[in-house]
Amino acid sequence: MSLVEEIRSKLVLFPTNHMPHDALSAMEVKMKTGPMHLRFPTLVLMAALFALPSAATPAQLGPQHDGAHDFDFLIGDWKAHLHRMIDRKTGVTTSDPRTGTWVEYDGICNDRKVLDTNANLEQFDVQASGTHLRFRGQALRMYNPASRQWSIYGIDLDKGELGLPPLIGQFTGKRGEFFDSELRNGRMVQVRYVWSDLTPKSARMEQSFSPDGGKSWAVNWIVDLSR
Repeated sequence: MSLVEEIRSKLVLFPTNHMPHDALSAMEVKMKTGPMHLRFPTLVLMAALFALPSAATPAQLGPQHDGAHDFDFLIGDWKAHLHRMIDRKTGVTTSDPRTGTWVEYDGICNDRKVLDTNANLEQFDVQASGTHLRFRGQALRMYNPASRQWSIYGIDLDKGELGLPPLIGQFTGKRGEFFDSELRNGRMVQVRYVWSDLTPKSARMEQSFSPDGGKSWAVNWIVDLSR
């Protein structure tokens, strides 16, 4: 119980025309005899206490969004076009335009639910036209009903590793944002996925890095899905 609610629970209001005579007399005496610096602030405080709104109840706030089906739009088979910035020397994804160059890939993106649950598994396989550059991977997405958030784990098939920590986040309307922190080139950067432009036949996912704690973001990975 808040302080205001506790005070209210201990006070009894009486209309002045129905207030007990002793109580009314006591108030009149205090108002007539009490120091000015006590009586006026006291009345103002009492008036303010009863004017304050009560805290909203859970019912008044409305139910929280249940995001268990927010990734249902993704289930099925897609054509994938990847716009990716890679380091010219190492071939890894980078956000640094001084060392990176944009490369275009085309391929497939297939998503399936896991054992008929809300979790889903993605297979992603794209190749740059006219080159040997290829990117393939998997992603596992799982929903936590307690926190109402999704965890997204990248799966490195070549290294046989599960990406940890996962990116965690949720959808607000038709926009989903997911975050984690990773060690990149010897320093920690924040990573963000953004899902947007969601329709039955199209969707976009962007990955960005932030070296300054989220003050600025540099996009390095754009996937456009269509079917």
